[in-house]
Amino acid sequence: MRIARMVRTAAVVAVILLLQRTTPTTAQTRASGPRVELRSAPELYLPGEVDSNSPAVWDRVGGRNFLFVMTSESGQPRRAWGRDLVTMGTARGVAIEPWPGGGVWMESIIRDVDGTWYGYYHNEIPADVCGRSDRVIPRIGAARSRDRGNSWEDLGIVLEASPRSFACSTANAYFVGGVGDFSVQLDPDSRDLYFFFSQYMRTTMSQGVGVARLAWADRDAPVGKITLWRNGIWAPGTSIRTEEAERWFYPAASPIFPAAESWHDADQVVDAFWGPSVHWNTHVGHYVMLLSRAKDTDWEQEGVYVSFSRTLTDPRAWSAPTRILKGGTWYPQVLGLDDGSGTDKTAGEWARFFMLGESRHLIRFLP
Repeated sequence: MRIARMVRTAAVVAVILLLQRTTPTTAQTRASGPRVELRSAPELYLPGEVDSNSPAVWDRVGGRNFLFVMTSESGQPRRAWGRDLVTMGTARGVAIEPWPGGGVWMESIIRDVDGTWYGYYHNEIPADVCGRSDRVIPRIGAARSRDRGNSWEDLGIVLEASPRSFACSTANAYFVGGVGDFSVQLDPDSRDLYFFFSQYMRTTMSQGVGVARLAWADRDAPVGKITLWRNGIWAPGTSIRTEEAERWFYPAASPIFPAAESWHDADQVVDAFWGPSVHWNTHVGHYVMLLSRAKDTDWEQEGVYVSFSRTLTDPRAWSAPTRILKGGTWYPQVLGLDDGSGTDKTAGEWARFFMLGESRHLIRFLP
């Protein structure tokens, strides 16, 4: 086992040394602060089809450390695992009980110290409130797993936009409004979870990337406990009793990166950041956010961007997004290469850069 680990580590080091002698394909530079470089690398694919952020978790099975990755497509999450990114097995469907309705895309997982996994999912339900069977409404839910992600207990919908914020006549290819396409980070003191999510509300001023917070102590009963960063404070939602259950609706968060052109107005032009993926980078000592930037209502990409912050607690601390790749595709994220710790939430100087589950680049972070 130790020999196998040494072989894998040597292989990673050899690839990095080779790439250090090549010219960066894309470089991001700033007057001060961290920098990013992309370098071409042999193709690598996550197991299963991908249409969301793909969370990764290290966990032990039979006394050995394994990397688990969850990929989601067509509203169904799947789990694969192996000794590292290049030895993943087949992605197989997982169970969620009770199913929350609609489609589920598992976008972030936090492993507790006792081995319990807490998963946070993007959920799409039909836009029946708008009378539109051709569009959906995204929202964010929580689930818990005690068997390393093979089966999940649904903990409920934790973040949902008010129906009054929907744009029922929208030309957007998918959504009439709602919130989703997100990632989650637990702060270093294990006090709060921070949700970085996409807002698709009716008004342009309410669209962009929002931030929400949930106390880690509330992870087993999270419904109604989230607060949103709104007008400089952490604001709660509103409870409404329906025939089925109590539901919590939230106003729009104050976007840290607001849309410049609406998702829902009469023209086809869009200018909006979405799909944030956040990790802590040990090499530069910053949190790093990768973002997509859409340019039309069919979600064609203008580019992939990066932003940095030293802290999770102040949403205003994120740097202005800087483009690192022209064009590209959806769900840019990193997966760290450090054995036993590298995931979508933690990475070092070198990591794999993925879009839609495909990696053709290493990404390097420089102070």
